[in-house]
Amino acid sequence: QLQLVESGGGLVQPGGSLTLSCAPSGLPSGNYHIAWFRQAPGMEREGISCIRINGGTVLYADSVKGRFTISRAFANNTVYLQMNNLAPEDTGEYVCAAARAVSRRCGLETRAYTDWAQGTQVTVSS
Repeated sequence: QLQLVESGGGLVQPGGSLTLSCAPSGLPSGNYHIAWFRQAPGMEREGISCIRINGGTVLYADSVKGRFTISRAFANNTVYLQMNNLAPEDTGEYVCAAARAVSRRCGLETRAYTDWAQGTQVTVSS
């Protein structure tokens, strides 16, 4: 059974950086997409970045493009989200999710993802 374990959230000052990790276990054979979503209080969940496990194609939401970088470790398929130049509006619960790839490019729609991690809080505040 596929499980996703997150780590790396916390409190950071504006302009600072954090790196989140998403470690999958029990990943079935075949290609998968892993995505990061976030949800601020009172807001809908937003897809911010995704990556195709085999092939490495990536996608970013406009809100994080140029500041966030998604990558994966070849050894164990752990996916990282490097977040730079963080701002208070980046505050929220961040959660990674996985979906069996049905296309060559990953997407940021919540409904496409079937397996979800527990979530980790990121707070950007001075």
